Amino acid sequence: MKADVLLGLQWGDEGKGKVVDVLTPNYNVITRFQGGPNAGHTLVFNGQKYVLRSIPSGIFQGGKINIIGNGVVLDPVLFKQEAEALAASGHDLRERLYISKKAHIILPTHRLLDAAYEAAKGDAKIGTTGKGIGPTYTDKISRNGLRIGDILCDFDKKYAAAKAKHERILKSLDFKYNIEEAEKEFFEALDYIKEFRLIDSEHVINRLLNEGQSILAEGAQGTMLDVDFGSYPFVTSSNTICAGACTGLGIAPTKIGKVYGIFKAYCTRVGSGPFPTELFDETGETICKRGFEFGAVTGRKRRCGWIDLVALKYAIMINGVTDLIMMKSDVLDGFETVKACVAYKTKDGITEEFPFDIKEEVEPVYTEMPGWNCDMTKVKSENEFPEEFNAYIAFLESELKVPIKIVSVGPDREQTIIRHND
Repeated sequence: MKADVLLGLQWGDEGKGKVVDVLTPNYNVITRFQGGPNAGHTLVFNGQKYVLRSIPSGIFQGGKINIIGNGVVLDPVLFKQEAEALAASGHDLRERLYISKKAHIILPTHRLLDAAYEAAKGDAKIGTTGKGIGPTYTDKISRNGLRIGDILCDFDKKYAAAKAKHERILKSLDFKYNIEEAEKEFFEALDYIKEFRLIDSEHVINRLLNEGQSILAEGAQGTMLDVDFGSYPFVTSSNTICAGACTGLGIAPTKIGKVYGIFKAYCTRVGSGPFPTELFDETGETICKRGFEFGAVTGRKRRCGWIDLVALKYAIMINGVTDLIMMKSDVLDGFETVKACVAYKTKDGITEEFPFDIKEEVEPVYTEMPGWNCDMTKVKSENEFPEEFNAYIAFLESELKVPIKIVSVGPDREQTIIRHND
């Protein structure tokens, strides 16, 4: 058996949580392979809205195993809040949620370091969520991190050493803080985590695959935020691409099956960093309002623009995408014209390849198409798609060379159209 991977192809916020929830009935196991609580996956069903930050999005489907993999960084306090909120709504996780012993822990001082580093950058700040993700991955790579498995043995000594190291850095940055209350919550949350199944996840996942169990690996942030292949340095601190599923779960490349790539019918970005198709006009504001483009975790307003096929083709290439899923098609309802960026105009000429650096001098080259005058939220099957929308899909498939298998026409689980285009 092979593990299928589902990931975002843009700058995040593509709607991964909803799609995982929709696809979960086809799988026995749902896993998270990278990122931390800086990513919020929003799911809406039965009139209720849920935002998941660390817990896999398959948790709402009964009888499924959900695994937080070794590539994830976990904030115990936020995890406890998230798990308790789900339990209060009738979703008890203890029997269905497993946590890798090799997942790294976000310490209270990691959050302080995140704030201190951003403050020190001034106008050059990256625009992090302030959740301590970057400093935690920094400690992981420099071999100074603490892992979930460490809470089972001699944790206090290891924590004291890490805290002392971080406090020396904070002092050098002249950053003022008070950590006492945060530490109290932190250690209470660690005791809470001990109530869950803490596992050697690489062994468990490979055993499940060998037993014929179907696994869906869920990414957190979008491809264009990948630390190696994204718009560096305005990226996250982990590998968000398909290869990250191998390192973040402990499975071989030969164990990867389908790769589902999710994208919006337009494009968004939150925080700092280049964004070639960003719109600063009324159209951009309209997309933002219709799509309710505000961060699920931070509440920050997202920047909006037309779809960028240069970046999308690049993301498809490095991920080996086999199936495309288009989200928020309904947000473009009512536009007389929709646009798609098919190339970049640079100082060296026109290119269809994603360049080393996408700075302000990169100018998008657009193709225009007629919009669709139809309320897509009412559509129940692809037979009801308007002609103009079918033309938009056909254009995208022609450009991207990968079939669009699923189209989302609203936030609810039921507003999902499975296309029969085999």
